[in-house]
Amino acid sequence: MPLKTQPLDEPGLNLTSMLDVVMLLIIFFMVGTQFSQEERSYDIEVPTVADLVAMTDQPDELIVNVAADGSIEFRQQPASIESLEAELAKAIANFPNQAVIIRGDRASVYQAVMDVMSACRRAGVRNISLAHRAAAESR
Repeated sequence: MPLKTQPLDEPGLNLTSMLDVVMLLIIFFMVGTQFSQEERSYDIEVPTVADLVAMTDQPDELIVNVAADGSIEFRQQPASIESLEAELAKAIANFPNQAVIIRGDRASVYQAVMDVMSACRRAGVRNISLAHRAAAESR
């Protein structure tokens, strides 16, 4: 049985490739920093505009409450059908896809909810929802 007489070589790490990558990253970030400084060196005056519009997509939904006695509340204030229609028309002029949620009390008169829906349609509201609550599941 032959015996090895040479000592075993310990494994070593070759760091050449890792140093190459680190040097490339350092050069990349140095060049990137130089570009951003050149970009800021220009003195540019941004033009101004007279009319400003909202930059958001759509505002929150407008909520119309119909109480059990048939009274209407819009933006936490009592409202008539005529004033509601005028306010909704203003909202539609600003945001054509404005959503309206009608929250009617379950004991309210059905005619009052239909009057509010009719006022929404006359004002040009196309996105109308009726608020409801899911019934508890019985097992």
